[in-house]
Amino acid sequence: MQETKVPNKVKCIRVLIFFTIATIISNIFRFDIFNIETSLDNLPTWISIMIKVLLEGSGVFIGAVIALSLYRKSNRSEITLFGTSISKSLVMLIIPIIILTIIGVRNEYGLNSHIYGFIAIISTLLYCIMEEYGWRGYLQQELNSLSSWQKYLIIGTVWYLWHLTFLTKASLGDNLFFLAMMILGSWGIGQVVESTKSIIAGACFHLIIQIMMFNALIKNGITSTEKLIILGVSVVLWYIIVKKWEKENVAITTSEL
Repeated sequence: MQETKVPNKVKCIRVLIFFTIATIISNIFRFDIFNIETSLDNLPTWISIMIKVLLEGSGVFIGAVIALSLYRKSNRSEITLFGTSISKSLVMLIIPIIILTIIGVRNEYGLNSHIYGFIAIISTLLYCIMEEYGWRGYLQQELNSLSSWQKYLIIGTVWYLWHLTFLTKASLGDNLFFLAMMILGSWGIGQVVESTKSIIAGACFHLIIQIMMFNALIKNGITSTEKLIILGVSVVLWYIIVKKWEKENVAITTSEL
């Protein structure tokens, strides 16, 4: 990526702005500091679920929008929502939606499991896209001048710090494991985004972390076998798409030389 020489101080300020906005706004809603969830519970269930999820992801998204607006004054942004292929991004997005809707997700709201599965996966993917705007759409590009190991180490550490896990009752071992997962996840998702330039492609692989570890909407409503089916089928199909996508991008780049 062609990049104007920008002082490291400017880059650090942009990263700090992003991290501060992302952490403050996201955790206000994550920890429900203003007791907003009580009001949202009066809304129809599907609306309440989606608003809660989007509010939690809003901090990273807002931080990314502001940081990217500053970044683009001196750099060309290569990573976009659909990357180099709208069709492949949409196909990757549709795969888990179809699988979760067919399998269904049991829930405490009394909703049909298939309808709830559709609501839960749509909400979760929107959340993942909002997060990916920050971690890959902004931060990965901001740190692009660094070596790969430095870049992914920093992204993973910032991603870990954003969760504020160290302020919870989690043990030191749990925190170290979580940090390692964030660094490994940053490397894995980062490779996908480097190949496709697509935030949506990154969000799909981000979904793996959500289903495996965090997502309250889905994790207790599916069995271990169902979880393996969802992840197994999705990852295999995504891998095939990304590899084909990567080859096409290389061919285009070669033809332009």
